[in-house]
Amino acid sequence: MTNDTVLNNRYRLVAQQGSGGMAVIYKAIDQALGRTVAVKILRPSLTNDPAFLARFRNEARSVANLAHPNIVTVHDVGNDGSTHYIVMEFVEGLDLKRIIKSEGALAVERALNLATQICAGIGFAHRAGLVHADVKPQNILVTRDDVVKVTDFGIAQALSDTQPGERQAVVWGSPHYFAPEQARGEKPTPASDVYSIGIVIFEMLTGRLPYTGKDQQELALAHIREPVPTVTQFNPTVPESLSRIVFKTMSKEPASRYRMADQLGHILLSYKNQFRESGASAGAGRSQPAQAAPPADSASAPAWVPPATPPPPAPPPAQGQGGTPPPYPPAAPGLPPAVDRAPTQRYDLAPNAPQAPVYNRPAVAPNQAYQDPYQVPQSTGSTGAYYSQPLYDSRRQAPASSLDIVTIALAVLAFFAVACLIPLYIAVFQARFGG
Repeated sequence: MTNDTVLNNRYRLVAQQGSGGMAVIYKAIDQALGRTVAVKILRPSLTNDPAFLARFRNEARSVANLAHPNIVTVHDVGNDGSTHYIVMEFVEGLDLKRIIKSEGALAVERALNLATQICAGIGFAHRAGLVHADVKPQNILVTRDDVVKVTDFGIAQALSDTQPGERQAVVWGSPHYFAPEQARGEKPTPASDVYSIGIVIFEMLTGRLPYTGKDQQELALAHIREPVPTVTQFNPTVPESLSRIVFKTMSKEPASRYRMADQLGHILLSYKNQFRESGASAGAGRSQPAQAAPPADSASAPAWVPPATPPPPAPPPAQGQGGTPPPYPPAAPGLPPAVDRAPTQRYDLAPNAPQAPVYNRPAVAPNQAYQDPYQVPQSTGSTGAYYSQPLYDSRRQAPASSLDIVTIALAVLAFFAVACLIPLYIAVFQARFGG
């Protein structure tokens, strides 16, 4: 393809932006609408199979229906003779792989910001019934404002489903990021995408990949057999609680990971908010336990690193002294770490736990039983528990109250007053009519 190439008398190719095992990407001008777009042209070796092309078009149409700020928008899909292409929005920026190669390990807050956006985009696709199947930094575009755009949904899966003989080539295409079940040739699921996101987060926080090998097969076997490394092994400045989240995401068995990208995104967002508030509290002058200083050569050390063991609770401030309580109360024994749940929302960390459906019920606070909207809570006393009592029940009768002495006396006086009036009425009647 040259810069003079125009596809279907509409898309004029301007410059090649990149290439991969399945496609070449060009910057182009949509002459019909006068806008800059990205055109991904499939390699000729992939366009000889009608089944693959049909599946590729279906995947492109499905992605075109995904309107999300963290997903690259698909504008068009078509062909000009034997050249098959897909037209997408043009993103000004770099792919995440280039950023990591140039900058090394990213700061914790920036890595969290990018990771939550990745989960938001891929989680939106999961809710629509789509699996990305090829999550890697090369497919994650980052703008100058650190806005994430995930691209290349479904192309690898389309080839794997329609050309079984090419499945191995697809698997070997990204051996550093494929889940163990994908390396075994199994069909990817949302949990497979979650695993790949975990590898990407690991690489952002450490500047390196979790597994190495002399060839692609050895790398794939490492995903299946080798113990899962932790982020803190390669970057001790990363908080241990965040390292545990990434470790869970990279579990060998899909059932041990987070079920979907949305769930991982909620966990990361909760941790991100806690991370920011802890840093802000430290900056505001709240007393903090002494922390070990990060290495002098660590340019991306986070502003806040939690201690290895929780400090003893601080005594209440004396009269006249200022003091601020910690942003979150310590978790009760037996509860999961605070990082695994938001301050106002509890997340289920068991990926296979059945979820009971809820129909036509108003939202309630976490860990609180459903309350009828026509009932009011009644405190039971010091236990803090509540029960519900109807505002009004027509079947209930008020208990009869005993008459007090004043009421009885008034009743007696009224009786005698009426009794004394009766003779007077009789006398008046006789005088008037008996006369």
